[in-house]
This record gives sequence, C-alpha cells and structure tokens, in this order.
Amino acid sequence: AQSARPERRRAPRVVEVLDVAQLTPRMVRIEFGGDGLDGFTAGEFTDHYVKVQFPPPGAGYSAPFDQEEIRATHPREQWPRTRTYSVRAWDPDRLRLTIDFVVHGAEGVAGPWAQRAAAGDLLQLQGPGGAYAPDPDASAYLMVGDPSVIPAIAASLERVPAGRPVQVVLQVADRDDQVELTTPGDLYLHWLHTPGDEVLAHAVRELELPERTDAFVHGEASSVRALRRHLIVERGIHRDALSVSGYWKRSRTEEGWREDKPEWNRLVQADEDT
Repeated sequence: AQSARPERRRAPRVVEVLDVAQLTPRMVRIEFGGDGLDGFTAGEFTDHYVKVQFPPPGAGYSAPFDQEEIRATHPREQWPRTRTYSVRAWDPDRLRLTIDFVVHGAEGVAGPWAQRAAAGDLLQLQGPGGAYAPDPDASAYLMVGDPSVIPAIAASLERVPAGRPVQVVLQVADRDDQVELTTPGDLYLHWLHTPGDEVLAHAVRELELPERTDAFVHGEASSVRALRRHLIVERGIHRDALSVSGYWKRSRTEEGWREDKPEWNRLVQADEDT
C-alpha cells in the first residue's frame, strides 16, 4: 500500500534576470539564468510552464524567501502570489530560460514586476509542468488563444512537421500586439482585434478543418469553453486530439480562478452531454 504521508514540496528555484526586451507595448520578454536552473527539465512538451512566486507590493521581502516561513510570520495580504507562465524557450546547454510576460500597466503583481525588471534581479519559481506537444502523425493543426497563449503557441509551432498545414487564430487588442510567428509547417495565421468571449469561436467556425486535426486551444475561460463545445460537439474532434484549458478568467485573480476551475470543468463536461 502507498504511504499516506504527503510528499515534501520541492524547494523553488531562484533565477537571475539576464536580459529584458519589450516585444510589444503589452509583452515583455525576459531571459533568466543562474545555477538555480541546474536540473531544469523542459523540452518534452511545447506548453511547459512554471509557477512564479511574487511578493506583493510593500511586503518587505524579496527572492529568495521561504514561502512557508512567510505564511507563518506575515499577514495573509503579504503572502507571495503565485502566477503561471509558459516557457517560451529553454536552452539546456547554456541554462537559459525565456519567459514572455503579458503586462497591463500597473495591474496585477507579475506584469508590473516584469515591466520594471532589470539585469541582476532575482525571481523564484517552481516547475516545469506541461502536457502538450504537436502530434507528429496529425494531418493538420489548429492553435487558438489570446496573448497569454502566444508563448506556448510560438513554441508549439516550432515542432510542427515541415509542410504540414497549421491554422493559428489569435485574439489581441490591436495590431501593436501582433508578434512574428514562424514554423516549418504551412502557416495560416489569423489575427483578430475584436473583443468578446465568442469571437474566437465564431472565427474557428469559418475554418475548414481536415480530419485528424490536432487542436491546441487555451486562454480566457469563457472563450475556451465556447471553443471546446464547438470543436467536440459540432466538429466531432475527439478529446484525445484536443488540448484545451482556461489559462485565466476575466475579472478573477489566479487565486480566484483556481477556486472556480472545478465548477468550470463540470460545466464544460456538461456541454458534451447536451
């Protein structure tokens, strides 16, 4: 029988900012390095992610810190905030980790940190996790999302087989948020600048999707739910050919979204039964 003793959490990694680049008015690319990345194991998947721990403004501590000690000695409002970010690139030979941060001015804790980041700053994180990579046997690929998904889609595009058709549909605020995307595949790229939860689903309904299409659909929860229902119920794409998840939910922090996600999972499952 398995032991009931809980597994001890792995200590977070402490990484150092090496370089900062402004990709768009609302996206900052940061390259990290340092001995804290020794043993980092990204590479199997293209949607690898890390859990980054940010002290809230005015908390009075910075990386490195012991999260359990902070929780025991500080009021709740000063506890670190955990935010999830996709791995844009990982170079195991040079121990270089690249993360693209979506920023919204002074909103949140992660975006303002990324906007102010400079070489030498320290950050602590855990991971990587991940689950998706383009199926090399698929006849075509569909990748859909919003700015939060661009890093994972960009990494996934690099693994699409040469010449294989791949349709990418991305909803961003305006042309300034568009980034260059490249792939060995045959890329059909659709940028959408209209706001709304149903915009992506409406756009995907207009696409021709070959049989054995491998689909990667992530982003805002309401938008993803509409897309998932369309692809499974209306298009008949098998669940095994579909990677789908709500990365975030409008008007909710990541902590709030974690609380909501079990109910969201129940609702999307019910969509298939109606």
